[in-house]
Amino acid sequence: MVDSTILPLTLDGATVRKGGQQIVGPLALTMGGVGCSIVIGPNGAGKTTLLRLMHGLERASSGSVKWALKQSEVFTRQSFVFQTPVVMRRSVIENIAYPLHVRGIDRKIAIGEAEKWIDKVGLMKSTHKDANVLSGGEKQKLAIARALITKPDVLFLDEPTTNLDGSSTQDIEKLIRRARDAGTRIVMATHDFGQARRLADEVLFMHHGIVHERAAAEIFFADPGTTEAQVFLRGDLLL
Repeated sequence: MVDSTILPLTLDGATVRKGGQQIVGPLALTMGGVGCSIVIGPNGAGKTTLLRLMHGLERASSGSVKWALKQSEVFTRQSFVFQTPVVMRRSVIENIAYPLHVRGIDRKIAIGEAEKWIDKVGLMKSTHKDANVLSGGEKQKLAIARALITKPDVLFLDEPTTNLDGSSTQDIEKLIRRARDAGTRIVMATHDFGQARRLADEVLFMHHGIVHERAAAEIFFADPGTTEAQVFLRGDLLL
């Protein structure tokens, strides 16, 4: 990590509108410091849109989304991992090295760094395979390695273990913890209460596009402060 950081990230009255409908916001949030923020809520609550808004894949329809540094520095110092992993038509090692290639890093150095990450995520036997032949869990490990090879200040993850088996989920959670412990700020959406309990330092609970509650994980799961969160954690329908 470098001395300066793109954090804090500040959302001030930020909204996202689509098809004439406001689907997220208004939001007033500040994301800074260290740790892992887990975003939970029912389907359609706006979790993915919130992450995309923070990352820059969505533009605010109103209000503002501002980082501590100028925008030209932001995109090279954060990463996003999608629910369905994106892989390019090239080998595993070339996929992982790609972010360094586009930053102008010498090819030999980039490949050397990619080899280290292949070892970290347990894909050594697949180094020179076409990435498209990997299993779902292996593709997600590749995607996380590619996201972390640049040592980002912030890593956004959108339900990265959906449809994966227990073993793959465990491996990916270990990668997320290591990234957090190394100083990368984690902001992650999940539908899995167990996963949220295992990973979260804090929880953001969303419903109808609004963050209804934000609290330290141990406080949220022990005694949620809003009726909506209480209903959701009980497993009851939240309308």
